[in-house]
Parts: sequence; C-alpha cells; structure tokens
Amino acid sequence: MTASHLPALTDTLDAAGGTVSVYAGPLSGPPAFTRLPDEPHYAASTMKAAVLATAYRLAEAGAVELDEPLAVHDEFTSAAPGDARFAMRHSYDNDDEVWARLGDTAPLRWLLRRMIIRSSNLATNLVLERIGTHALANTLRDAGATRMVVARGIEDAAAVDAGLDNLVTAGDLARLLAAIADRRIASARHCDEMMGILLDQECTEDLAAGLPPGTRIAHKNGWVERIRHGVGVVLPDDAPPYAIAVCTTTDLPDAQACALLAEVSAAAWADRHDLGQPG
Repeated sequence: MTASHLPALTDTLDAAGGTVSVYAGPLSGPPAFTRLPDEPHYAASTMKAAVLATAYRLAEAGAVELDEPLAVHDEFTSAAPGDARFAMRHSYDNDDEVWARLGDTAPLRWLLRRMIIRSSNLATNLVLERIGTHALANTLRDAGATRMVVARGIEDAAAVDAGLDNLVTAGDLARLLAAIADRRIASARHCDEMMGILLDQECTEDLAAGLPPGTRIAHKNGWVERIRHGVGVVLPDDAPPYAIAVCTTTDLPDAQACALLAEVSAAAWADRHDLGQPG
C-alpha cells in the first residue's frame, strides 16, 4: 500500500505559493512521500536539533560534560572572519528563563532542554559557543543530512553578510530526527534522553496541531518572517513510528503557515499505517 492522503494535498500545497517541501516516511529506508525534499530553506530554529545531537555526541566522547556550568551572557564572537562581536536581543527570544540567569551560570544539559522545548535563542548560542560549529558537520554527515548546514549562531548579522548561513532541507531534517529516534546518531541512552526532550516540546502550533490530542510527537519547529518549518517523529500506538518534515518559505501569514503544516501532519497521520513501513 502507498500513502493516499498526502498526495491529495498537491493542489493545496501549490496554492500556498513560494516553496513548500515535505518528507514523510519510515525511520530508515526510502520515504513514502516527498515534495521538493532537497530544496534548501533558511533553517530558522530547526538547526537547534543538530546542536542538540552534537552536544550529546560530544558528551559521549568525553569532550564536554552535560552537567558542566556555562556562564550565561548575551554577547558573542561572530562566525565571520575577524573579531566582530554581536549582542543578542531578549525581545527576539522565546524563553525568559534563560535570560533570567544572565550574569550567572546554567548547566549545559538545562540549556539544551530550554533550546528545544522553548526554542531559546540565548541557550542555543551559549551551547554553540561551547561546542563549536565544526562538530555539527560530523553529526549531520553521520545522520545522512548531506545538504544541511549550520555555520553560525542566531542574530549573527556579520556572518550573514559574510555569506555564512544556516540551511536545511525537509529530507535532511527528517533524516536527522529519525537518526535520533532510531538510536543511530549516539548511544541508546543518549538518544533516548534527546527523544525525551523533543517529546516535551512546548511549541505545538504546527505539526502537533494536526495530530489527535495525546499523540506523541518528538519534534522541533522554527519560524521567522516568511518561514515556518516543522520536523518530528510521530509515535502512534497502532502503527510504526514515522518521520515527517515540512518546510515552507512563502508569503503566508504565520498563522496560515502553521495551519498548512497542521494539514500536512493530519494527512500523514491518516497515512500512518503506510508511512512507517520500510519500502
């Protein structure tokens, strides 16, 4: 059998304009449904999933300690060549709890959690400062995410001007989350801990909104003007788990983009008995 509800959305996705990418399928093997899965999009906060996986891999290698304290500050060195520095804005963040620790310290493990469940930008840059962007490339390679790039922290305008940016594809995001859920990117213990964080996601206005109440989804989303992405692993009680990623770069108001992601997620749920089966 093949997915039937997702292909039925073709006209709806076409009508959204811009670029709408979809990937849905099992945790390993070829996808059951795709639409422009390799088209690049600005990453927004979905890149935080790669930061999460890399930090846990480095902890496994003994390069960092998950409970080590990190100084909480809001000025960072740019990834651009030279010694440029930039300051972050509290108003551009989605999490007051990390900012409340400004001038103090916070454990790396706690920052990783806030980075995912509340999409904290400050926590993300603090973690990136500790682990560096180079290690992320190894994580992405090992997950099979060959087109995804994380080159800079958040609000690093000098890096953007220098041509350094964070890019994703729907296919790469799905493969990354699947590698965590399938315990392929790190040890079973650390993958399970990452899944626990992703399952506790508090930003649930897009992919999760298209699922029946109480459905478990380990996910991360990202949004800025004209951008709304969501990637997750759905864990049905009556079917195998499946990975889903939807990336939208359109002129839709964010509420409409969220509704579009929810509609795709609902269609994937209707196809769940086919999506989780390896081809």
